[in-house]
Amino acid sequence: MSHAATPTLSQDQLRLPRSAVWRSLPWAAAAVGLLALVVHWLLGRGAGAARQAHFSYLVAMLYWLSIALGALFFVIVQFATKAGWSVVVRRLAEHAMITLPLLGLLFVPIVGGMHELFHWSHPEAMQHDALLASKAPYLNVPFFSARALLYFVTWTALAWLFYRRSVRQDLDGAPQATERLQRLSGPAIILFALTVTFAAFDWLMSLDPHWYSTMFGVYYFAGCVVAIFAFLALVGLLLRRARVLADVITVEHYHDLGKLLFGFTVFWTYIAFSQFMLIWYGNLPEETIWYARRLIGSWGQVTLVLALGHFVVPFFYLMTRATKRRGATLLPAALWLLTVHYLDLYWLVMPILHPEGARPCLLDLTAFLGVGGCFVALFGRQLRRHALVPMRDPRLAESLAFENY
Repeated sequence: MSHAATPTLSQDQLRLPRSAVWRSLPWAAAAVGLLALVVHWLLGRGAGAARQAHFSYLVAMLYWLSIALGALFFVIVQFATKAGWSVVVRRLAEHAMITLPLLGLLFVPIVGGMHELFHWSHPEAMQHDALLASKAPYLNVPFFSARALLYFVTWTALAWLFYRRSVRQDLDGAPQATERLQRLSGPAIILFALTVTFAAFDWLMSLDPHWYSTMFGVYYFAGCVVAIFAFLALVGLLLRRARVLADVITVEHYHDLGKLLFGFTVFWTYIAFSQFMLIWYGNLPEETIWYARRLIGSWGQVTLVLALGHFVVPFFYLMTRATKRRGATLLPAALWLLTVHYLDLYWLVMPILHPEGARPCLLDLTAFLGVGGCFVALFGRQLRRHALVPMRDPRLAESLAFENY
């Protein structure tokens, strides 16, 4: 690894502007988030509303968690591949991944309300269902809770390890920090892959405990990666409009983010279609029932919108070079994919609660704003607290000079 002199960037290039909007962002987001959470759980105490409140909250949790997990994956992979182009973008992902401890705390209502979410958590369900009884060694409340704790401890430890050493390098400039994180990135990828896969099994697939797919963990992972590339493009372009990092994260970097967004949109489609095709071809009732639920009533229309919105539209929209290099065209694509990513998670979760058809409600909004407000508050706080770029990273010069050919 080259230890060339690190270029000097001005404080105006490295810090958020002093405008009231950016400085008040964490406080405003925290206020919205906490108020929305209070309203959400107050509404959830109404007659017959508890299940809806928990299902809506699960969708919101999995959505914001997917961005944080995608950020963690992005950071680990940049060190594993010794990537130079992404250094100026990486700190935004580092700020996003450090929200994982907070999301772990916000996950507590899922564990506490698991009887509202998971049919298998009721003892009588195990007693009268031979298939569920055979899965009892894995699907039981204590083990489920312990696994959830293990997942968040693992993610938090990885995020904190990479974040702390990256931020510390801003002060001491030691290239050894980069070398250590490169060595740790291999084992970190293995831990990440295992925990995300089993978390998807636990929190999504076990909502319908009779159904299973060994591809399901990869499906959720693909959504996480699409979400983080869309999120990085969105945040970077919003900062650019505020004249922050405008000469640091350049058109070349946005072009690469657009290419990765395009590529992982295709990857998500490949996994989604492969899972559907294999189950359709096998035509086993215990497998096809999962898709049958999502093809009847208004869920069939949601399925069609998801197929068009998560693949067809972004595939053709992001295909051209110009679209990926212009903020005016890349920004709508990022917003669109973040929106359909939420629809994807809603489509995964809600047919269990409303098999007759989609029924959006106020609790969906309060859950989204509640968890999202807390996420944005901590993310905004970290943006204010530390430099927006790893300013003494050994590969910063390479990143600043990056060009697409």
